[in-house]
Amino acid sequence: MPVSFRSIRYFFSSQDFSDGLRTTLTVLLPGLWMGWWGQLDAGLTLCLGALCVSVTDSPGPVIHKRNGMLAGLLLLPFVALVTGLAAPHLWLLGLEVGVLSFAFTLFLVYGNRAASVGTAGLLLLILMMDRHLTLPQLLQYAGLVTLGGAWYLVVSLLTYTVRPYRPAQQALGECIRAVAGFLRLKAEFYRTGTSLEEDYRRLMAQQVTVNEKQDAVRELLFKTRQMMKESTGTGRRLVLTFVDVVDLYEHITATYYDYSALHQRFEATGVLDAIAAVVEQLAAELESIGFAIQANHGYTARAPLLASLDQLKTRIDTVEAEGKTGNVLVLKKILVNVRNLTQRVQDILAYFDANAPAPARRELEFGRFVTHQTFSLGQLRDNLTLSSGVFRHATRMTLACLVGFVVAKVLLPGHHSYWILMTITYMLKPAFSLTKERNVQRVLGTLVGGVIGALLLWLVTDRQVLVALLAVCMLVAFSFTRRNYIVAVIFMTPMVLILFSFVGLPYLQVVEERMLDTVVGCLIAFSASYLLFPRWESEQLHDYMTAVLRANGRYLHTLAESLAGSPVAVVDYKLARKEVYVSSANLAAAFQRMISEPQGKQHRPSEVHEFVVLNHILSSNVASITSSILTGETRPQLSAASLRSVRQAQQAVHRSLWRLDPTEPENQPAEALLPLAAATPDQQLQEQLEFIRKVSSDIGKVTEAVLA
Repeated sequence: MPVSFRSIRYFFSSQDFSDGLRTTLTVLLPGLWMGWWGQLDAGLTLCLGALCVSVTDSPGPVIHKRNGMLAGLLLLPFVALVTGLAAPHLWLLGLEVGVLSFAFTLFLVYGNRAASVGTAGLLLLILMMDRHLTLPQLLQYAGLVTLGGAWYLVVSLLTYTVRPYRPAQQALGECIRAVAGFLRLKAEFYRTGTSLEEDYRRLMAQQVTVNEKQDAVRELLFKTRQMMKESTGTGRRLVLTFVDVVDLYEHITATYYDYSALHQRFEATGVLDAIAAVVEQLAAELESIGFAIQANHGYTARAPLLASLDQLKTRIDTVEAEGKTGNVLVLKKILVNVRNLTQRVQDILAYFDANAPAPARRELEFGRFVTHQTFSLGQLRDNLTLSSGVFRHATRMTLACLVGFVVAKVLLPGHHSYWILMTITYMLKPAFSLTKERNVQRVLGTLVGGVIGALLLWLVTDRQVLVALLAVCMLVAFSFTRRNYIVAVIFMTPMVLILFSFVGLPYLQVVEERMLDTVVGCLIAFSASYLLFPRWESEQLHDYMTAVLRANGRYLHTLAESLAGSPVAVVDYKLARKEVYVSSANLAAAFQRMISEPQGKQHRPSEVHEFVVLNHILSSNVASITSSILTGETRPQLSAASLRSVRQAQQAVHRSLWRLDPTEPENQPAEALLPLAAATPDQQLQEQLEFIRKVSSDIGKVTEAVLA
């Protein structure tokens, strides 16, 4: 199947498209209905209320969505009344803009969903700035906005009631496809002529994506009582399949080899390209499974994986028989790992068998795998300091909005000058890198969309056709807001132009205002992000590096315990594994943001990248040994040298952690010595433990280089 066609199929079955379709219909229908009866202004007010509440309707458990939408719904009449009363007095309106932009941005203290509630309030404030209403008109306006928001809330909750499993299916399918992308990148490590450094960069970037997708599924599954309580049915299969997917991802990350040595020894034989082809085939099969779950249709295995594995075994046997490359044990290990991956992928296929018996496994305490948001005034009070990133962002947002307000009302007092403020609120992000990226996308998208919108209004005069085009533009804009922002902006601009054409405004004037206000708003947002209390990623890297080292230290502790034969609870091991994944993804994301910042603000990017890669290699090797012990695949036989390797690795990681965070105790707490096995030590295990020690030591050297 061509890549472009496959991407289109993925898009139409995605949660982004489902949410975009629901938002489009829910926002558009009140306007069309009221317009049909000659009450277009009232209809547009209803649409505005629905649009504001839709901002709070981000993916997540239904109870969180409901609470977020209710909070937004309660906020709308308050903002509408305050703005309506302040609008006739310019100084009072400016005061409101300053106070509410600061207060609503501080909602970020309580998480992204709370922040979206604040964004909804700011959106209504900005769109009401130019309205001068009498008190009866204001009360009616506030009532219609609230009614429109309530309409959206009811439709959204009804959608979930009718199809309660669709969000989880879509999120799980996208998670599986992200893991398939990770596996596809692992295949690149075997290809002839590959750049290992570039492979690691792309792998770390994909790790961030996988972590985001896994977190989304955890939130949906482990915080939804209906799915957690089910003993059979779709909810049960979703939960167990996700557990299998995380285990599969662990197996993929645990598969590490010295790829440089592999290429030196075996590249000329062509066997590495054969391995890459099989892994690529496995990734394609996994991607197809993910799409089937995402689209909610059946699936049967199609790829001849077992035949491909047999061919690969024959190829390895041929290389061994030729005897030109020496020992091929590492190739046989790769073959075994690929077979294990194949078996795990086939286990995931149990999702499609509704009659399959539930796996006999001890249930994990799933609630421990998700974070629980708390709401208290103490959290807000603790962030009222310039050392808080949220407070700095709120202050930055307030000053930028005030500058935008003055420019809109004094320097560029156009009919739609509120676009300047709207651009600022949507473009100004806590991180400079994201602000820069969004600004570029916004300007380019507005310019392209403005040209497209002007051409459409010039060529099309039929109002029914324009309504259809409006619906299409809305659908694409809402569907791509999270997926590809520049596409969303390109279609959002014609949508706005068509809307204003319905109220009789000349589209060329609207295009000119839209472009000018967008550029001005982006310049203010970009300048504020660069000049006002910036906090560069390099200043926060130590925190992310500390978290990674702390997580890998705990991971090494589980390895030491499992080697000692001490009982290690599966849930504790998987919690340690999750901590490693999350902290590593956070560090990789911070590194990506840093390298998009001004070069003068970056701090030793080469060394930080090496730190990221080395910690990935360390956790991969720890997972490889620990998981095989806990599943009973191996029973380690240790020597004194192996014991020293484990202890020295722990000490090296702890020293690095202490260098980054002096509040940690300088010396690692003493632990009981691991018992020595009476049998002949496992030479392969000794080599792997020695490699872990070496990597831990290298991490210490890189840490020193970063701190220098």
